[in-house]
Amino acid sequence: MDWSFVHKIWDKWIASNVGSGQPLKAALLLNYDPNGPSRLMSTIAEQEGIKADPTEMCELISFVKRNKLQTESFVIGQNQYLVTSIHESWFCARCMSTSKPSGEGAILMHTGAFLLIGLYDGSISSASRAMVVLDQFAWHLSRRNH
Repeated sequence: MDWSFVHKIWDKWIASNVGSGQPLKAALLLNYDPNGPSRLMSTIAEQEGIKADPTEMCELISFVKRNKLQTESFVIGQNQYLVTSIHESWFCARCMSTSKPSGEGAILMHTGAFLLIGLYDGSISSASRAMVVLDQFAWHLSRRNH
């Protein structure tokens, strides 16, 4: 993977999609290649809007690898999430510990050698906007690999 390319598209993407008034309040890009060297598994490649803890991200990667999405929950930051929807290469989750009336959610998408995570505030329409921008980033990332 060309790291300079990943960093360049990440910077361009977050500028218009992550932050106040944007579809995502935070985003993470984690190395996630189950067939790759284990030393890369817990590496945080990029992050914006959150200061992720590497140990916590190892636990998140372990959650994804166990593939018991319907029976377990996971934690990002101070929030605990429960998976609500599972698809071929991504899943959605709602925050169980939020104090926000409109709620909070997360979308985790496996794309190539990465796990892309988007955190958003709100409900269904917010989740839809978040999914669109995550899919756009995944598309840009996959363009380089094909």
